[in-house]
Amino acid sequence: MKKAEILDLIAQIKGGKISDEKVVEYFANYPFSDIGCAKVDMQRELRSGVGEVIYGEGKSASAILAIARECVKCGNNVLITRTNSQVAEILQKDFPLAKFNEVGRTISIIINEQKLTESYIGIISAGTSDSYAVEEAYETAKFLGNDVRKITDVGVAGINRLFLKLDEIQKAKVLIVIAGMEGALPSVIAGLVKAPVIAVPTSVGYGASFGGVAALLGMLNSCANGISVVNIDNGYGAAYNASIINHL
Repeated sequence: MKKAEILDLIAQIKGGKISDEKVVEYFANYPFSDIGCAKVDMQRELRSGVGEVIYGEGKSASAILAIARECVKCGNNVLITRTNSQVAEILQKDFPLAKFNEVGRTISIIINEQKLTESYIGIISAGTSDSYAVEEAYETAKFLGNDVRKITDVGVAGINRLFLKLDEIQKAKVLIVIAGMEGALPSVIAGLVKAPVIAVPTSVGYGASFGGVAALLGMLNSCANGISVVNIDNGYGAAYNASIINHL
């Protein structure tokens, strides 16, 4: 239940326009809706400003569909991460406007359009191989109502590419910097900007990268100021935090 719904309900109770039985119906599933396969958190938007996001990996298509239906029924936009084209096809039968990002593995269902922020989040990636994390971060940030700019394939192996975009990078309110291999790019960026940098290590790299652990440790040990680090491949988490900063 959203704040506006609660205020409307209070007004109806005060005005005698709603029965006691109907009030009980409203709160029957408080604070969550138990749909069998999941307990959908109906109060999350009221508490944190954003409704429940569905993590798709490990969930069946039928479970994802059931959760999405419950969220939409309550008037919430829906974001599904770590999903696939088969799930997208099933959801698009119920929700024709559902948008599937194949690279980012996300599905977004927009019921209520949001006005985008005036300031923007910059998403910078080291290489084309990092695109999956870029797209997950991009779709999440857009879903949360942010203006977003992508600057891709500007890693340290060809650092000259980065400087051609420096003006745009320096004007961002917050930056998400994504890199695999040795994870050097966030350190370079943080030394050039005033904005906070959220670093995303990816699992891109040869054997000694240990599936992103080398990049993670490199970013955690950066000598540049203003860097925070999220988990390996966590474009979603980086975008969520960037959105909080961008909305301040």
